Order: sequence, then structure tokens, then C-alpha cells
Amino acid sequence: MNTFNTMVVRARRGDADAFINLIEDCKMTLRRVALGYLRNDEDVADVMQDTILDAYEHIGSLKREEYFRTWIVRILINRCTKKYRSNQRKAYLEDYSEEAVCDAGKADVEFREMLSVLPDDSRVIFQLYFGEQFTVREIAQALDMNENTVKSRLHRGKEQLRDSLEGKADKFA
Repeated sequence: MNTFNTMVVRARRGDADAFINLIEDCKMTLRRVALGYLRNDEDVADVMQDTILDAYEHIGSLKREEYFRTWIVRILINRCTKKYRSNQRKAYLEDYSEEAVCDAGKADVEFREMLSVLPDDSRVIFQLYFGEQFTVREIAQALDMNENTVKSRLHRGKEQLRDSLEGKADKFA
């Protein structure tokens, strides 16, 4: 059993320090995935806080240690979806929009800009696959979808990105 899985076992037994260490290991992954959904630092902070609290309260329900990352990302995605829908209703009611301000590095910003041409359902798959190195199986589990669906969205998304990049290159030619 590796160190990460050992920390999960300790956290499931109520060791708060082990849980904190797990969260520290996953914090940047959670932040990047949440930014892919919400693009607003305040909303990202809110969903991360709610995700961590949910994970802490329900870590006993985690069946297998090796799925901790997938499990917590699934909690985060559910929270992001809920927040996104709430924001959509508010935007509709208030006709209000806010531009995201983030302190991510230039590469993260460029990666998110590149992914912005993709539909929302593909964007999170790309973030998890290319940004966080999740496997197709882990993504399918986190998003509660078929592995073949994940593969086809990756394939279609690559084609969309290629077409988008070729279109930009043609503008400068």
C-alpha cells in the first residue's frame, strides 16, 4: 500500500492530519477543475470549501482508498454544477455577468483559453485528462459516464481544437 492510500485509511479512521495532507495533495487539481467550470475565484473558493467539508463528513462512505482522487473530484463536480446552475439563474434574473480573475500561471491561463472553444461537457474531460492526468476510467467514474463516451468526447474535442487552431493560423497567414 502506497503512502497516499495509507493516508486515506488514516483519514477514514478519523485522523484529521491525514485528511489535511490528502487535501493538500489534491488542492491544485480541485482548483483547476473548478476553474474550468466556474471561472470566478470566489465561486471556486466556495465550491472547494463545500467539497472539502462534504469529503470530510462522508469519507467513511469511500469504498476503496485508491479512488479517493476520483471520489473527491466527483464531489467537486457536483458542487460546481450546482453553483453553475445557481449562477445561471442569477445571471438570468439580474442580467449580470462577472469576468473571471485568477492568479493562475500563464500556462494555465493559455490552457483554459484553448479549452474555451470546447463545449462544457468536453472541457472538464480535457481538464481532467490533459491537465490532471486522470485516466479515461477515472474520468468516467468521476463524471458517471461510459468510458467510450469519454473517449469519443476526447476525440471530438481534439478535432475541434485542431480546427480552431488551424483557423487561427489561417488568419495570420
